[in-house]
Amino acid sequence: TPLSWAAENGHEAVVKLLLETGKVDVDSKDIYYGRTPLSWAAENGHEAVVKLLLETGKVDVDLKDTYHGRTPLLWAAENGYEAVVKLLLETSKVDVDLKDTYDG
Repeated sequence: TPLSWAAENGHEAVVKLLLETGKVDVDSKDIYYGRTPLSWAAENGHEAVVKLLLETGKVDVDLKDTYHGRTPLLWAAENGYEAVVKLLLETSKVDVDLKDTYDG
């Protein structure tokens, strides 16, 4: 979706515009990997985009992708994005013990 592309590439202004329409599904999954906009933004360390998505209050922070079974927290942690990990943990909605398909 346009939201996924904007989130993956860190286009904060575009993400904000799309969210303001109120017509986007913040948890939409892509057809290839089952990744959400939050997952893409977290993997790539786009802190501002992650914050925008979390501020909607509609994001499921523990949605796993269908390819690796990873959550946004796992993606951010794997890539060393401390600020994104902190944002996710501050929601108090993250299950820190979820494992991916490979028990990682």
